[in-house]
Amino acid sequence: MKLIKFIPIAFALLLTAACSSVRVNTDYDKSANFTAYKTYAFLKEGVDAAQINDIDKKRILNSIDAELTAKGFVKSNDNPDFVISIFTLATKNVNVTHSNYYSPWGYYGYGPYWGPQNTNISTHIEGTLYIDIFDTKSKSLVWQGTGMGLITPNQKSEKKEERIKEFAQKVLSTFPPTK
Repeated sequence: MKLIKFIPIAFALLLTAACSSVRVNTDYDKSANFTAYKTYAFLKEGVDAAQINDIDKKRILNSIDAELTAKGFVKSNDNPDFVISIFTLATKNVNVTHSNYYSPWGYYGYGPYWGPQNTNISTHIEGTLYIDIFDTKSKSLVWQGTGMGLITPNQKSEKKEERIKEFAQKVLSTFPPTK
């Protein structure tokens, strides 16, 4: 009986964990020599094309900088080994759910004897961050990481910055790839 009291709490924790997660996909050129990469820069054209506000662009670039620096890469605008471009996407999803009540005769269904029907409509925004890495010598895409997760519009600056850091950290967790 005591276990039943904890089920709602466990469900709430599970739901919170699911909402905060970032799903990551990566792909890379298996012929690229990632061990040769030491320096990087941001591709200005790619960063400028990202359709988000300048504050969030700066947050993304700072988060990527922090992750790459922690991995031993050095930012250099002077002949870098690779350049980084970013792209963002936000998709609004609408969920509609219907629920029926149990009838007095022990069945579920529709109709005047079945009780009221509830329709719940909820929306959420899923954000996607693409991080593309191009080899400067071959001028080709050698790695792409994508992070997808729920985002909250009008979020406080601190929470927004934490969420952006989480996206960058999770996406770059597999860069450089190990063969």
